[in-house]
Amino acid sequence: MLCEILVTKKVRRVEYDNFYFRETYMKYKNITHARFIERKNRFIAYVELNDKVETVHVKNTGRCKELLLPDSDIILVKTDNPARKTLYDLVAVYKKGLGWVNIDSQAPNQAMREWLQGSPALFENITLLKPEYAYDKSRVDFYLKCGTRRILIEVKGCTLEIDGIGYFPDAPTERGVKHLHELIKAVQNGYECYIAFVIAMPGVRKVLPNVITHPEFGTALAAAMAAGVKVLCLPCKVLPDELSIIDVIGNSTDTGKNKSIL
Repeated sequence: MLCEILVTKKVRRVEYDNFYFRETYMKYKNITHARFIERKNRFIAYVELNDKVETVHVKNTGRCKELLLPDSDIILVKTDNPARKTLYDLVAVYKKGLGWVNIDSQAPNQAMREWLQGSPALFENITLLKPEYAYDKSRVDFYLKCGTRRILIEVKGCTLEIDGIGYFPDAPTERGVKHLHELIKAVQNGYECYIAFVIAMPGVRKVLPNVITHPEFGTALAAAMAAGVKVLCLPCKVLPDELSIIDVIGNSTDTGKNKSIL
């Protein structure tokens, strides 16, 4: 869906076809606290809610094994679709010593869109913003025009933290490797390209490739950076019902080749 950003000195709005979206933080409605029991598979988990066992949908197909521990405090969002087999989505979990971690795989893109709509200094004078932009044989999360700049941004949510540092991915991601190769081609075709790590947990400001879990991603990231793809780390404010980007750290050159997370 085409999305144009219209900017004046005093009024700013984003136009989606025939309606307007006013800037707000990404907030969930109808949240409730529960206790995690176990994960049945990538999509389903059992939780304790109101002294009963409830089957819920996990909005993250990654492993999250260091987060989804028995007895962990979690946040559920009740669906408004009564026909669904599961009435709740599991969107966040409390990690001791860290805080709330948002594991909703759709949240980073939403937070990124809202951050871009706020006209960050890195992307001044945005005149066009298109989510899910069709490029070559794939789709890139965002396409921007800023004056003469043509910008592509691929977003990755980071939920794995070890000793204060974020790592991506927490499970092998061939799709992530493919995205990096596509950004390399786009740079060669004159685009300004970014891979943006939305850090969906508090207090973490740096992300490294998880070369232990997926060395190919680390290799692809190094190749992308060498080709001119820029890396952004985006620390976030994380609350049980909210995820919002609060800072931007760019131009990291550490590809994690010599880092061990074991």
